[in-house]
Amino acid sequence: MNILFLGDIVGDSGCFAVKENLPKIIKDKSIDFVVVNGENAAKEGVGITENITNELLNSGVDVITTGNHVWDQKETYDFINKQNRLLRPINLLQKPPGKGFDIFNSKKGFKIGVLNLMGNIFMKKCNDVFIEAKNFLEKNKLKNDYDFLIVDFHGEITSEKMAIGHYFDGSATLVVGTHTHVPTNDGRVLKNGTAYLTDAGMCGDYNSVIGMNTQNSINRFFKRDFFKDQTKEHFLGENKQAAEPVFVPKKNAVSEDDGFVVGFVYDKTSDSSEFVIIDANNFSDEPLATVSLPQRVPFGFHGSWINLD
Repeated sequence: MNILFLGDIVGDSGCFAVKENLPKIIKDKSIDFVVVNGENAAKEGVGITENITNELLNSGVDVITTGNHVWDQKETYDFINKQNRLLRPINLLQKPPGKGFDIFNSKKGFKIGVLNLMGNIFMKKCNDVFIEAKNFLEKNKLKNDYDFLIVDFHGEITSEKMAIGHYFDGSATLVVGTHTHVPTNDGRVLKNGTAYLTDAGMCGDYNSVIGMNTQNSINRFFKRDFFKDQTKEHFLGENKQAAEPVFVPKKNAVSEDDGFVVGFVYDKTSDSSEFVIIDANNFSDEPLATVSLPQRVPFGFHGSWINLD
């Protein structure tokens, strides 16, 4: 039984690479079952569309998992219930549409369980992943309910991924991490027989910043309005590099943009970092505040905002 797992597919280049090469790989390597993470497969590099879902499935993919960007293309919320081979994290809040787990048949007739989980640390708020995993394993058993179990753990923190790997050791065939777009070199078989890899990396442009256009990731933030088909940018300054921004909603916000965009900015000239706060309603204006930090923040560092009120 040969299972192929591919990390986050990013944008047009990632989709093209998979569609062009996957059929030959399946044939040459006698692949029986293919799982890919497709949450960044849309042209913009965030979310997935119905058309792209169908193209990937027609190219030989058996199941598509997702993560924190699953709803970034609004149409996904409508079509995911019609496509049982597209999964979303099982521990999302408020019981959204779609499923986080299902059992599929391989070409050889084996029952393959695929479970999609999302981490809690530095990710969008979701139900406790370890409680969700405990509840899942109480109801579903390897070799009784399915022949193989593949777990896609979409998370930011290495230690959290490793903990999930050990938690499922002996109860899953494979636990593999996604989300960072950077592959890790720690693939191994755990004590009780579960194959484990912290992160599978991505399918996307090698000469990029985690699959995105380098210019979009260097000296400016972008805000995209998909309904109006408009893009606004906030220029950070020459020789400055932007990390991934986070939106912080105002208390009692009325409109979608009532809040602030915050993020880390690295200044290559001074080898220092800043924390900037931008008015989301006036995105292109000067920052409301810029905080000089006592030390450089590693480029690529990002997280989530949690309101403790």
